[in-house]
Amino acid sequence: MRFDLEERTTEFAKNVIRLCRKLTHNSMNSRLIGQIVGSAGSVGANYREANDALGKKDFAHRLKISRKEAKETLHWLELIEVANPSFKKEVKALYQEATELKNILSSIIDKTK
Repeated sequence: MRFDLEERTTEFAKNVIRLCRKLTHNSMNSRLIGQIVGSAGSVGANYREANDALGKKDFAHRLKISRKEAKETLHWLELIEVANPSFKKEVKALYQEATELKNILSSIIDKTK
């Protein structure tokens, strides 16, 4: 299997969107959906920007933003699970992927020092 973090982060954001489309639309979920779609999409967007960085410092900075967005996504996933307990299994899988992405980004950041 080919390892492409750009592709993986995009697929992660798509899977978050797929989950959000299944959630009941109410005022609570609307707020959660808006937040998580933004942060999940930003993981990949900032990783792509890092790959086009102007230098080592810019690269590390953009990776840190990507990692921050992954951490934020973990927060929203926890809240979505509390608000929508019937989606626990799907949320758990996304939580695992967000954790792995955060750890991968941390590892890349550490290697750039």
